Amino acid sequence: MESMINGTAVKIVRGDITRYETDAIVNAANSSLLGGGGVDGAIHRAGGPAILAECHKIRDRQGGCDTGDAVVTTAGRLPAKIVVHTVGPVYRGGQDREEELLKSCYLRSIEEACAAGAQRIAFPNISTGIYGYPKEAAAKAALSAVLDLLRTSTNGNDEVCPQEVAFVCYDEENERIYRQLLEQES
Repeated sequence: MESMINGTAVKIVRGDITRYETDAIVNAANSSLLGGGGVDGAIHRAGGPAILAECHKIRDRQGGCDTGDAVVTTAGRLPAKIVVHTVGPVYRGGQDREEELLKSCYLRSIEEACAAGAQRIAFPNISTGIYGYPKEAAAKAALSAVLDLLRTSTNGNDEVCPQEVAFVCYDEENERIYRQLLEQES
């Protein structure tokens, strides 16, 4: 499924983000940036040691990555130019700024990707795995943040950044949720 928002293609895709060809793949990282399980582990395994080496440099420089923030590394062997690592919130019932922090993950990832020259960005379903964020609430926050940004962004030239935002859903449930929500927004 694809929808155009202010010159940007917004796509819902079912698949493995480590195989998605794009400029920037977003990693649902942990604050240590040292890899882990789920999407984070898959990206580190598929991308190879170059990603971890750059994560170590970032840790040496700034000590990791805060929840809601994002940093950029090489993509190693992934079919992308860069990886944007963002740290989603652990879901604690919705009373601990989780939605604000999750939206920040998407916005900061787009900022960092565009600053690094990426025009096409692919997101996983951030915080919906071991961090326990309910899938529908996470999808609503993600789409709200991204679509609001795209609807209000003007950069004064013909070059729109990003030109494409893809939500790459690993499972059928997330894909269905994202498709339904995007259809409602279109």
